[in-house]
Amino acid sequence: MNELSMIWELALDWLSNGLLAQATGWQILLFTLVTTHITIASVTVFLHRAQAHRALELHPIPAHFFRFWLWLTTGMVTKEWVAIHRKHHAKCETKEDPHSPVTRGIRTVLLRGSELYRSEAANQATLTKYGHNTPDDWIERNLYTRFSMLGVASLLVAEVAAFGAIGATVWAVQMIWIPITAAGIINGIGHYWGYRNFEAPDASTNIVPWGVIIGGEELHNNHHTYPTSAKLSVKPFEFDIGWLYIRVLETLGLATVRKTPPKLELGAVRVQADSRTLEAVIANRYEVMANYAKQLRHACAGELARLRSQGQSHSARWANLRVARRWLHRDDDKIPVTVKPQLAIALNDHPMLAKLVVMREELRMLWTRTNVSAEQLVVDLQAWCRKAEESGIAMLQDFSLKIRAAQA
Repeated sequence: MNELSMIWELALDWLSNGLLAQATGWQILLFTLVTTHITIASVTVFLHRAQAHRALELHPIPAHFFRFWLWLTTGMVTKEWVAIHRKHHAKCETKEDPHSPVTRGIRTVLLRGSELYRSEAANQATLTKYGHNTPDDWIERNLYTRFSMLGVASLLVAEVAAFGAIGATVWAVQMIWIPITAAGIINGIGHYWGYRNFEAPDASTNIVPWGVIIGGEELHNNHHTYPTSAKLSVKPFEFDIGWLYIRVLETLGLATVRKTPPKLELGAVRVQADSRTLEAVIANRYEVMANYAKQLRHACAGELARLRSQGQSHSARWANLRVARRWLHRDDDKIPVTVKPQLAIALNDHPMLAKLVVMREELRMLWTRTNVSAEQLVVDLQAWCRKAEESGIAMLQDFSLKIRAAQA
């Protein structure tokens, strides 16, 4: 009887503390943080950049490790995730977008992101159209896809065996990590709140200028601007830890980067814009327009300073101009209808700003008109530069010189 009691006590002790009973609370917390970080690294490097966008090629060793790890820690099927993400890009901010807060509401995406994912994953048409060129080998068909929940169940058993009852909590944190960070934060807040480096044709934003927690994925506006880039950071203050891992893999010969964001290079100023200038401007159009937007904001700031010097810092003109500084550099369809009357008044009060806005739209026409020949676009670019340099506006004159110095 005493022996049975001892066995029972040992069993209870094992269930409470696990095989690693000596592990401290801090060690268990560290284990949880490390494993969840490996999961987000697997999502951003393998699922997102390598599989969905083909921005890099992975050696079979890390590629299969990522597949196995995601099967173990998320139960996600590669084809399903890739197809849903590609559809998100193809139908962004429309009713067909699987998880746009613009059409579905931020609350829905934040709180029901996983449900939206599962619902779209059950849509065979989505998988057929957008899930091409994803793993389809024996182990994918017979284990990872067929028994997608076996991995997470095995992880639960292993962690309870290792840590005892607290292992179930560790497992629960691992299970909610991707639904919170990817389905909620990235898909939700990343299309709702934050700063924008570029006027991408959607509502994507960069959430914060660092990315240790979610692998660089919070640089969402950068990604939607250059979706096939393996690198998500573009500004000096932005940190993309996923790119760091890719560079390490590349150094080890385990990855090949296909594409990174284009960078506008400036050389000698040409006598006049030519076909190479046009090519450089169009290839780097997002950066060109971002630079123009920056100059436009500076022009608004200059006008605000002028009004302040005249003692008009509490006038209606001042208030309208402050609104202009916030919104004038944005594309018209991204400007709230409620502020457009104030913008119209500000432009009427400040003809120089009105001229900058008109010139901005004329510059943008160079890559939005698809029914015009390349030769005509070169003529139009030359005319734009000539008009800018004859405008008497220093910002436009300087911008024209930079365009004529652009290198393809």
